[in-house]
Amino acid sequence: MDIFYREAGSKDAPAIVLLHGFPSSSHMFRELIPQLAEHFHVIAPDMVGFGYSAQPSPAEFKYSFDNLAGITAELLFGDLNLKRFSLYMQDYGAPVGFRIASAHPEVIEALIVQNGNAYAEGLSAAWESLRELWARRTPETENAVRALLSPETTNFIYTHGAKDVTRISPDAYTFDQMLLDRPGNHEVQLELFHDYGGNMARYTVWQNYFRKHQPPMLIVWGKNDPFFTVEGAKAYQSDLPDAELHLLDTGHFALEEESNAIAKHVVRFVAATTKKRKALV
Repeated sequence: MDIFYREAGSKDAPAIVLLHGFPSSSHMFRELIPQLAEHFHVIAPDMVGFGYSAQPSPAEFKYSFDNLAGITAELLFGDLNLKRFSLYMQDYGAPVGFRIASAHPEVIEALIVQNGNAYAEGLSAAWESLRELWARRTPETENAVRALLSPETTNFIYTHGAKDVTRISPDAYTFDQMLLDRPGNHEVQLELFHDYGGNMARYTVWQNYFRKHQPPMLIVWGKNDPFFTVEGAKAYQSDLPDAELHLLDTGHFALEEESNAIAKHVVRFVAATTKKRKALV
């Protein structure tokens, strides 16, 4: 299984892992990586079926968030031999990252959440067709969610809620759509659409992890996201009262407009978290 990842910064610096969302890849971090690389050892993998990583057929590989998390963990702990790191998670990156964090709480320096969900109230009405797929998978419910794979939807995901649409690079949604349109990729995405419903059963596990371990958390959230609500962002603070929340006037892919602001928040927050942890040791 070939796993592509972007790497930058000194290997002697604190590590930060960037986990992308749907329908993107590590390409979504193209403006953030150079800014973080001045301070961190940055790792940004493409999940199986996304970006430049392998895309086996669903007959060859079971596309599930359990398996995406398992392969990501193999990369981080095995191939890269990371001992401790911060996790930056967006969209699909959240259920992958929270699986890793809750299974290995001792390795987590800090969690950074950008429009990634762990609470029932975080899912907007836009998930209705997916809820129907989770309840009953039929050709009809599959066809209903295939619209999520269209160029129009990809463009919408990037531009809806943007403060200034002219700042959204067409490279982003064009590149994502080219990868979605590869032969066999729609079948890959349908498997993950169906499996996503299982993440809701994990919410209590992740919330218990938050309450028990109190990992430092920074939330940088595009408040105009049509899929993940502001209520979902605020819900983290019910279990992590010290979590730092910033609601940004942008949409689902907040980095397209706010990469500079987000980079400054991440650098400051992780530096303060690391300093505090070292002072307690």
